[in-house]
Amino acid sequence: MVFKGFFAVVVIALVASFAAVAFALDSMATARDDDKSDAAASTTVDHAAAESAVALPLESFAGTVPENADALAKQHRATDATLPPVQAGPVAKVHMTLKDMTVQIAPGVGYRTWAFDGHGAPGPIVHVRQGQTVRMTLTNGGAIPHSIDFHAARIAPNVAFRDVAPGESFTFKFKANDPGVFMYHCGTKPVLAHIANGMYGAIIVDSATPLPKADHEYVLVGGEFYLNGDGLKEPASFDMAKAHTQMPDWVTFNGYAGQYVSHPLTADRNDLVRLYVVAAGPSLDVDFHVVGTIFDTVYPFQDMNPAHSLHGVQTFPVPAGGGAVFELRIPNEGLYPFVSHSFASVDLGQVGLLKIGNPPGTMSH
Repeated sequence: MVFKGFFAVVVIALVASFAAVAFALDSMATARDDDKSDAAASTTVDHAAAESAVALPLESFAGTVPENADALAKQHRATDATLPPVQAGPVAKVHMTLKDMTVQIAPGVGYRTWAFDGHGAPGPIVHVRQGQTVRMTLTNGGAIPHSIDFHAARIAPNVAFRDVAPGESFTFKFKANDPGVFMYHCGTKPVLAHIANGMYGAIIVDSATPLPKADHEYVLVGGEFYLNGDGLKEPASFDMAKAHTQMPDWVTFNGYAGQYVSHPLTADRNDLVRLYVVAAGPSLDVDFHVVGTIFDTVYPFQDMNPAHSLHGVQTFPVPAGGGAVFELRIPNEGLYPFVSHSFASVDLGQVGLLKIGNPPGTMSH
């Protein structure tokens, strides 16, 4: 079901592209008729317009999967979304090694990433306490310069977020004074390409006054991929033109399309479930929604101050580069889809299931 609507995207893109070409060609013909007195200038302008107008439309690979996609989805080892424990002590030591590696981003679809700590996309979850010092060491095992930008840090970026050359390491420190759920990412130019190639992750800063104890805490990082090929016979790479037009082929939670449909997140009836959601983009928001229920509490825009929380929320937008915390209790056994309610993103893979209890059957839609 996850991939069912992908082919509609291809048709829409092609129709729009052909319409644009027809309009541009008609405009060129009109311009030539109206300005025959300046043929040389007109010819120059028309050639430039024609070159742009008749460029081949961008090719979408959305929904292109092998015939055994369902079996591959079941075999896929889903990214563990469980929030890891906080490191003990006043200093949280984090060491990430950047690696160029090929990962699966959908069933049978390979993609060449630039990866934090060899995870692919996203990088590892960093979990610290408010007031704890984060000692970050970045080792560049890749082929080009990279960096790391923590949205949770109040620090001079030209000092801490500087490029690290291949084969080098760099260490900096910051105090995590602001509680919330934040993004981190590579900040090396072009940032669009580095984030789209998987160089992003989440850092959770617990409040000094803890939130109520949850039965389950999960971290979901939204991201999109722009492919220069279908990734089936050989891995795909990043397509800048598609990224500039915000035409993703796949949109995911935690780096793999629909992985939590085949491997749902779980909880028991009436458990307090806390979901930390980051929209890594690089360009799309996550309009977070769980089908069949309403959020009891939302801590908006990574602000975990209970006095600022919202209650009884159906859907809440998480902007690209932002985060939010969602809490819910579900009394009835069942399968509850979680999505970005931008349904183009759902069709491209940004969907999962929260399984409450042990319900029979599967989702019909």
